[in-house]
Amino acid sequence: MLPLLELVGIRKRFGSVEALRGADFSLVSGEVHALLGENGAGKSTLMHIAYGMVSPDGGLVRTDGNDRTIWSPRQARKLGLGMVHQHFTSIPALTVAENIALAAGWAGTPGQLCRKAESLSEELGLPLDPEQRAGRLPVALKQRLEIVKALAVDAKVLLLDEPTAVLAPPEADELLGVIRKFVQAGSAVVLITHKLDEALRIADRVTVLRQGVVTHSGPIRDESASSLARAMIGSAPDTAEPARLEWHAPARAAQVLVRMEALELSRESGYGIAVRHGSLRIQAGEIVGIAAVEGNGQRELLRAIAGRILPLRGRLEVTGPIGFIPEDRTSEGLIPELSLAENVTLGLDREAPWVRPGYIDWRAARARTSELVQQYGIIADGAAARAASLSGGNQQKLIVARELSRNPAVLVAENPTRGLDIGAAAAIRSRIRAAAEAGAAVLVYSSDLDEVLQLSHRTVVVCRGVLSEVPPTATRDEIGRMMLQEPAT
Repeated sequence: MLPLLELVGIRKRFGSVEALRGADFSLVSGEVHALLGENGAGKSTLMHIAYGMVSPDGGLVRTDGNDRTIWSPRQARKLGLGMVHQHFTSIPALTVAENIALAAGWAGTPGQLCRKAESLSEELGLPLDPEQRAGRLPVALKQRLEIVKALAVDAKVLLLDEPTAVLAPPEADELLGVIRKFVQAGSAVVLITHKLDEALRIADRVTVLRQGVVTHSGPIRDESASSLARAMIGSAPDTAEPARLEWHAPARAAQVLVRMEALELSRESGYGIAVRHGSLRIQAGEIVGIAAVEGNGQRELLRAIAGRILPLRGRLEVTGPIGFIPEDRTSEGLIPELSLAENVTLGLDREAPWVRPGYIDWRAARARTSELVQQYGIIADGAAARAASLSGGNQQKLIVARELSRNPAVLVAENPTRGLDIGAAAAIRSRIRAAAEAGAAVLVYSSDLDEVLQLSHRTVVVCRGVLSEVPPTATRDEIGRMMLQEPAT
């Protein structure tokens, strides 16, 4: 059987960083092929070459057995390739229907486009409101829109780059079902993921990249999480992380750094109430985890405490400086077109010692950025490199490094390990714990409930805008029922 997609001996260099060093990859009809590797291993670059976004320095690209020179995504789509990127590509000011029409090349009246978009999303099992503006969608629905756009071009090969990174478990399961249905019709999927259990559950074959080289490729049926991790990082994964933090309540004299009483917040869309009469206190040295299903008000809660939005009414007192790690790194965390040093400087603003009225010491800014790059293991071509040149995981590490470098009194973290590999995610969780041990009050939300429970001393559920403290003895299933407001059994 001829592969639908084949990449042979692919090489690519970005400045001093050799992203790919003779990588091979093949995809056949009717399979899900997992592509694994650490942050910066070359996974996204390899698929960007297949999709015509990046030109290789060497090697061959074939589709249906024919050698191709794919110069653009438009050409890739004509060849039957669709791609869902790690970073959202929809235009925020356009509606869902307009974004899908733009991707698929549809023509028609606004009403016709809405009906066509609604019909397609329903048919795929990924329903969307065609008249909603993309910029007002929550992150999970933005990801859904990206997938519908990719499938709107009648793709027979779908390249998915971390598609479940921002999805809650039920939403991830829903998407995996869509993927399986897609390949059963004779199409094929490349799944880039850091979630090894996800790869083991859905993939037929697996290819592992390490530092731009393929270290393993073959059927996944004989693999385990440990064997895949060894192929990714060259050794057995570190299992020293605690399953859950042991908590000793702070002394009564511990300072309350976040004080929230009867707080009401409007939704980001401007319509409706996101948080109703919310009350919460976080002391120095304490990590409070937020457990919630997408769209229940946790997004607005985090941004209010981070100082990004103003409350409608109620009391909110937060001690600064405040560190904020947003889940959408390219719209809230970084400006991709600017350099690493510029992004660090903009993020720190006047807290940076190299920023003075009317003057920025860029030599000092680049030196400090280089230190952060080294400390956090960020793979980049120096402090002057554009943020857009980093892999998604390395962009995330840059944001975390910048926000923790300000030694925040309060740290607000939203999906802080999104898109990070096993080792990097463990390192970030360790740094968040260290910030709390140093006296910071930490509020953390993750779409992965297990990560919330692993990181936090206390857990608060947000459901339909109402905050509820989780009893210390509550089980995972009981917390899940609280998140869905289901009665105890």
